[in-house]
Amino acid sequence: MSRSRGSGRGPSRSSGVTDGARQLKAVFVLLVGLSGGSIALQSGASPLVIGAAILGGVAAGSALLWYLLWITTE
Repeated sequence: MSRSRGSGRGPSRSSGVTDGARQLKAVFVLLVGLSGGSIALQSGASPLVIGAAILGGVAAGSALLWYLLWITTE
């Protein structure tokens, strides 16, 4: 009996790991973004400033993720 996976039997294990890694990266970026928004919310900022803080946090989280991936894949 063969143990290899056929093309119609679902994703291979490596694609599952890739999906998990992609989700972890997205959660990391969203966590950094929402932390900026929560600080703005606690300080009593307007909704526009809270939104800007979230967007700025997402941008900072993306840059931090890029840097972390850059230094760990050399």
